[in-house]
Amino acid sequence: MKNLAIGLALTAIFICCASRTFGQQQGTSFPEILTLEQAIKLALQNNRSAKNARLEAEKADDKVAALRTRRLPSFKVSSLISQPLSSFDTNFDKGVFGTYPGIGPVPADDTVITSSTDPTALVVAQITQPLTQLRRIGLQIKQQELAREISAADLRTTEQTIVNEVKRTYYAILQTHEAARAAEESVKLYRELDRVTGEYVLQQVALKTDQMDVQTRLGRAEYEVLTLTNQLNTQKEQLNFLLGRDVTADFTVSNGLETVQIAMRETDLVQARQRALMQRPEIRAAELRVKQASLDKRAKKTELIPDVSLTFSHISTFNYSDFVPRNTSGIGVQVEWEIFDWGRKKREISEKARTVSQADNSLSETKGQVLMEVNSRFRHLMETCQQIRIATLAQTQARANLQTATYKYRVEAILLKDVLHAQTSLADANYEYQKALLSFWTAKADFEKALGEDK
Repeated sequence: MKNLAIGLALTAIFICCASRTFGQQQGTSFPEILTLEQAIKLALQNNRSAKNARLEAEKADDKVAALRTRRLPSFKVSSLISQPLSSFDTNFDKGVFGTYPGIGPVPADDTVITSSTDPTALVVAQITQPLTQLRRIGLQIKQQELAREISAADLRTTEQTIVNEVKRTYYAILQTHEAARAAEESVKLYRELDRVTGEYVLQQVALKTDQMDVQTRLGRAEYEVLTLTNQLNTQKEQLNFLLGRDVTADFTVSNGLETVQIAMRETDLVQARQRALMQRPEIRAAELRVKQASLDKRAKKTELIPDVSLTFSHISTFNYSDFVPRNTSGIGVQVEWEIFDWGRKKREISEKARTVSQADNSLSETKGQVLMEVNSRFRHLMETCQQIRIATLAQTQARANLQTATYKYRVEAILLKDVLHAQTSLADANYEYQKALLSFWTAKADFEKALGEDK
């Protein structure tokens, strides 16, 4: 019986050691192995939010191209076709156009001309080339170009957010997968322990309550496996959604992270702040909005001067009176100027100036928020590094305790339950180490996002 107990203890130790490899047996059941790099690439290509952000940037290109056409001449044709409902008379008195030698008065008698009731048509064609408006249009084009750059900055922000979410979800899947695998190993251990304890109860070397305690632990372990499996499936659906593909697509993750010792690269916080101020797209967008507001103010000031345009017009009439010319053309200068506006333009310019001040304030606020985020992420990264060091020490201590307990059990210095307790402690230490390691990578992903890294 003692040999059987020793065999059970060695089996538990073997299960613990085997648990340190990552899902070798389970991984083969999945049809696809998805690496983190592949997940990020798929997300940037297929994520719907990223697609919409790219479409928004392309829309900004179309707006710039459309606005540039306003510098060119405009061609307009308007027509009016009407059916007179009644006629009217035009009276010309005798000699209204003068009296000439040899001719006499024109007209010679009082004349009445009655208008026709036939349908009439009027066609007006006009070509207009803006002149003084070109400056305002140029400023508006620059505004739209800045809007295009803002859309590009927003696209970078969206992509960085997506990459961060993919990393966090991917690491969460790794952590849940590791926890589920450890829980499955615990189920195997408790089932074997339940079988052995049942034999001991029949042999009357163990109490029935000992077996009930083992069965209770087995039930809890099975429930934990079920909970973690459901959580893992939910996380996989979330990752598939981020990747822009079918949420039911099955896959397994690849553990390409370090599993021995992690040492954070020496990072100077001052340099990190400078990199964030240069790379964060939110700051770039805020700076562009300041320039955009300034250009909007300058464009509004151009409305104080008259709008002068060079025009060419051609008018054709159809079925009008013979007194009306059939065709007439002319070239000239068109001037539009609102001389008195009750102070409206002045107030609008004042509004634009306040918008510039608001944009300056938003820029300063964005910089402050970025610096606070960098500081916070850096501190959290340092904390996770310390957690890894503590978890490594705990793992080493638990492994040594298990070796000591195994040796003491061989010399009958302790009971079997003490060996199993040491084995459980080592399994917990291994899990805490994996948890601390994945927490570090999650914190590192958040820190990279705070710096404005694209990937």
